[in-house]
Amino acid sequence: MFRRTFWFTAGAAAGVWATQKVNRKIKALTPESLAAQAADKAVEAGHRLKEFALDVRAGMVQREAELGDALGLDAAPDDARALPPQRHVAALDNQTKPPHGNSYNRNEDH
Repeated sequence: MFRRTFWFTAGAAAGVWATQKVNRKIKALTPESLAAQAADKAVEAGHRLKEFALDVRAGMVQREAELGDALGLDAAPDDARALPPQRHVAALDNQTKPPHGNSYNRNEDH
């Protein structure tokens, strides 16, 4: 009699446990829950990417300072921070013809 009661109770407890586990899994797979999980993962990935970018930038600044020290470029003159002068491009004269008198068409050679 006690044996049957023990196994009945153990079976009922296992059934309740399994039912709760399945219900939690079903709730986790609803569209709203999946969307919330995806949003959380995206925000977390964005934070990690931002931290990585900041670490890379800090490393670049440190390495640039090391190279500047090694090359003796500690202090740049004030003019070096200004923009370089604008270049003037000479316009090509489109009126000039080739020496043989006819215009050249590169597709004629094929």
